[in-house]
Amino acid sequence: MSDSIINEKDIKKADVVMLSASYEKTASSHKGTADGPKAIIGQLSKQIEFFDRKLKCEPTDFIKTAKADLGNLDKHSPEKALGIIIDKCAELGETGKFVFLLGGEHSVSLGALQALSKKHKSKDITIVQIDAHCDLRNDDSDYSDDPTNYAHSCVMRRASELGFPLVQVGIRTYSRDEYNYFSNKKNDVTVFEWGAGKIPTIETILKSIKTKYVYITIDVDGFDPAHMPGTGTSVQGGLEWWYGVNLLEKIIQKKELVGADIVEVSPQHDTILTEYGAAQLCYTMIANKFKKRFK
Repeated sequence: MSDSIINEKDIKKADVVMLSASYEKTASSHKGTADGPKAIIGQLSKQIEFFDRKLKCEPTDFIKTAKADLGNLDKHSPEKALGIIIDKCAELGETGKFVFLLGGEHSVSLGALQALSKKHKSKDITIVQIDAHCDLRNDDSDYSDDPTNYAHSCVMRRASELGFPLVQVGIRTYSRDEYNYFSNKKNDVTVFEWGAGKIPTIETILKSIKTKYVYITIDVDGFDPAHMPGTGTSVQGGLEWWYGVNLLEKIIQKKELVGADIVEVSPQHDTILTEYGAAQLCYTMIANKFKKRFK
């Protein structure tokens, strides 16, 4: 019996690779997200129960999961760090691995998405984004003295420009420029705002996903801070825990998941709630991705 959800040392034999991208160079508020991947891996190794009470089995018996670490990316420019992530995601993807990227700030997601866009037609993959923010800025010049087009607040703008349809869930704040961008129908961005009576049914969200293939990106601030308090830029409100879990399960059951990431975990000194929750979401998503194997 394995003693960890990460149960395969040889990446070549793995079905899933948890890829750590410890990068937070463009973080605009609270730092600490560079420590997120290690914290999530720790929970996957020591805390999460192997037995899935919904699936009534231990998915670790059927799924080989390995880990890889890109090291400290903060020493690189945003462009260089992005290139490193793209190359590794592309390498793993070419060998048939399911890549689950762990950030770091949200900008790291673009590496996985650029790698996917080299292998598939972007228009055939919907990005389902759970987030408090749209991340649709063109750059971060409105709050940074060293602006870049590859900041965490720009990641979905860059993904949209690659041709990916976007479905954004949990949005609670955005700039005028972001509002103008997602309001333009040609950009193919569907925004589900949260709060003040604006909570859609899960079925409504599912109907908005028009493609067979999906990529799921989770900024943990998309969940209510009661569930995910350790993050860089928290916003009151957000997805209730079980709503979010059920949404993820149903998306993966109805669509084909081709990649995923969880970002913006900033571990706190007095609680492991956020990294534990992130690890549980990882395990739930992987289990549902490979559910057909369970007999």
